[in-house]
Amino acid sequence: MHYFASDIHLGAGTEQEARQTEQRFVAWLDCVAEDAETVVLAGDIFDFWFEYREVVPKGFVRTLGKIAELTDRGIRVLFFTGNHDMWVGDYLQKECGVEVYTTPQEVVLGAKRLFIAHGDNMNIDGQWLLKAMNRMFRSKWLRWLFSWFVHPDWALRFGHWWSGSSRKRHAREDALTPSLTEPLIDYARTYARTHNVDGFLFGHMHYARDYREEGLHVVLLGAWDCFPSYAVLDKEGHFQLKHLDL
Repeated sequence: MHYFASDIHLGAGTEQEARQTEQRFVAWLDCVAEDAETVVLAGDIFDFWFEYREVVPKGFVRTLGKIAELTDRGIRVLFFTGNHDMWVGDYLQKECGVEVYTTPQEVVLGAKRLFIAHGDNMNIDGQWLLKAMNRMFRSKWLRWLFSWFVHPDWALRFGHWWSGSSRKRHAREDALTPSLTEPLIDYARTYARTHNVDGFLFGHMHYARDYREEGLHVVLLGAWDCFPSYAVLDKEGHFQLKHLDL
């Protein structure tokens, strides 16, 4: 069995809310570990993560310990960076044994070839401001300057403020509709015309949706604060969205 989750946003909200989210996520990892071959974490697992050479963010000890436990047991864990946790270094690989991907990938799981990406920075032609911001945040040069000239305490304080502002602007429950997912479905439709893949998995839009049309299957994962969900690819090759009971 292969399991998929995204947009947990660990550390978001009040201290109590953040702890409840982490407990729910760790409980889910415990549950899927019973028969998992692979666990795919498709971005924004952390609400903010900036990794210095010798410093990582405080907290998340239960999550990191559980992920290390899974990989120690031989369960493959794939981590795709999102727009909230793109600034990873080698900590998760060395300490937790995960495979880290910073770009979309075609991944063969069982008998299926899936295209997996967080979903940010895709199909944004014409959105010049968003493209410029993405280029800036992904700049290795600016990241190096930030890590050398901004103290970790100030960096994390700024990061949590920025992440919180972003979520408030884009994740209001009354604004979450299926139309949010159309750009990613359009991307998948175009990509499928020239590539042989069996399905697509995205997060980012915070709206859970299992979209199917002839020759196209796209699973979009919801955020755990409003549409908690995950996906499963079972041994029979069925790829489907599941909703998490709160």
